[in-house]
Amino acid sequence: MVVSTSELRVVGLLSGTSVDGIDVAVASLRAVGDELTLTPLGHREVPYPERLRRDILAALPPSGCSAEELTKLDTRVGQAFADAAATAVTEIAGGRADLVASLGQTVFHWIEQGRAEGTLQIGQPAWIAERTGLPVVADLRVRDVAAGGHGAPLASTLDALWLRSTAQREGKPVGALNIGGIANLTVVHPDGSVLAYDTGPGNALLDIAAAEVTAGAQHSDLDGALASRGTVRQDLLSRLLADPYYAAEPPKSTGKEYFHAAYLRQATEGLPPIDGPDLLATLTELTAATVAAECLRHGVTRVVASGGGLRNPALVAALRTRVTVVPSDENGLPSDAKEAYLTALIGWLTWNGIPANVPSATGSAGPRILGAITPGAGPMTLPAPHPQPVTRLRVTPLETP
Repeated sequence: MVVSTSELRVVGLLSGTSVDGIDVAVASLRAVGDELTLTPLGHREVPYPERLRRDILAALPPSGCSAEELTKLDTRVGQAFADAAATAVTEIAGGRADLVASLGQTVFHWIEQGRAEGTLQIGQPAWIAERTGLPVVADLRVRDVAAGGHGAPLASTLDALWLRSTAQREGKPVGALNIGGIANLTVVHPDGSVLAYDTGPGNALLDIAAAEVTAGAQHSDLDGALASRGTVRQDLLSRLLADPYYAAEPPKSTGKEYFHAAYLRQATEGLPPIDGPDLLATLTELTAATVAAECLRHGVTRVVASGGGLRNPALVAALRTRVTVVPSDENGLPSDAKEAYLTALIGWLTWNGIPANVPSATGSAGPRILGAITPGAGPMTLPAPHPQPVTRLRVTPLETP
């Protein structure tokens, strides 16, 4: 007997480590047997108000943040997420959505001696529920952390389901790469085993350097223009590559609490002066080299890639000298919105009583249902748990009249 679930429209929300804005997407999801079908209905990036963005960045480590400041940020980010969700329901979902899932804004990811001890994402979900009237699944990482995992990279959840059939068909490992502030890699093997972890900085150090070099005029190296004018400084690159994070065995995760402005300043201390373009060229090479090294380590020669890093031609070119890079758009998921669709997927899994972590990727003691649910405007009635594990994800285009 093949059991199916009714279609659920889920709004996925998150803001990444680059703090560029709020990524929002709406997905239609339905399971038949062990296969889940995801149809992307649309997405957009909603910029943070500039003052809010500045205040979030100012609160991130190594800066200090008081309880008062954190409370205010939790509220203001929650309100911004609520506005983004409401806009998505109206303008993307045509006024019909069933659930919101929010990954929030990470402000601290606590790692001690390679073990995740805690993680904090702000953006109070009560504001989203109040604004939209929909139930909200949020706080998606901490249950995995409590079970001994890193709570990241959760991209492994989508990648494992989506790429399993490809790996089996091709008979070799398939990789999925996301380049946000931090870069993460998922490796899916033909036998269904999955490995995923943060490889190191994606755009994090590049964004910091671009802001410093342009005296705050740019938040990133637009179109890779600065890096393209520079030359890689091997003395700095060698120093950066010697960081013990790269040699650590997975599972592992990291964030801006590690790769921040003070880290970059310390890395350049004692070296001959480095001009702006050379600094950006070197940091671009760092991201490309560390990502590619991890791909080749696992026999991955082609990656399905997503994230803001794909907007940087200099970074993509540096990667393509080492591995084949295929934007996730070519497989049906917009590269700018893949993580928002991931968030919607996790929300669907939680709502249907299905574990949403991949223990082999995060290091968790076992499968766990993720998140906490904030009720919407009406009574909350959860569906009966889906009666069998979901093992495959199929992405299908939206049918147009």
